[in-house]
Amino acid sequence: MARVEIGDTAPDFELQGTGGRTYRLSKLRGRTVVLAFYPGDDTRVCTAQFCSYRDRSDRLERIDAEVLGISPQSVDSHERWTEQRDLTLPLLADEDLEVSRAYGVLGWAGPFAKLAGIENAPGGRYVMRSIFVIDADGIVRYKHVSRLGATFQTVDDIERAVAALS
Repeated sequence: MARVEIGDTAPDFELQGTGGRTYRLSKLRGRTVVLAFYPGDDTRVCTAQFCSYRDRSDRLERIDAEVLGISPQSVDSHERWTEQRDLTLPLLADEDLEVSRAYGVLGWAGPFAKLAGIENAPGGRYVMRSIFVIDADGIVRYKHVSRLGATFQTVDDIERAVAALS
């Protein structure tokens, strides 16, 4: 499995997302991009993470970065979760896990899946909770990967990572 490191060119992708949009990373060149990979919609920690991003959306807007959530659930699942929790970030569907694989954030689910509430892990794999900050030139400048995913990078963490680009 590929593993993206700080200083690497971020792998390009094209994914369907909420709001009927298609997102292609290369189309976002010229902007800072934050990719927030997460295991699953409507799970305990993922809900806490994305609700915290919703509650601090004004701060995320001030960092002038495109912040995108990526997980293996379908766009329909993302739309339901967004509506249910009034989430504000675009959520992208990586159903075949190709983008998660390209970034090196796939883990073997095993017994972890049931504990995390992701019993239906595609191919026995789950997406590790991860944050990548990509600069305007498409270079990865920050990376945080959590194998267990019991905690998440806060808005404070994201602000610091983006501020370090200046």
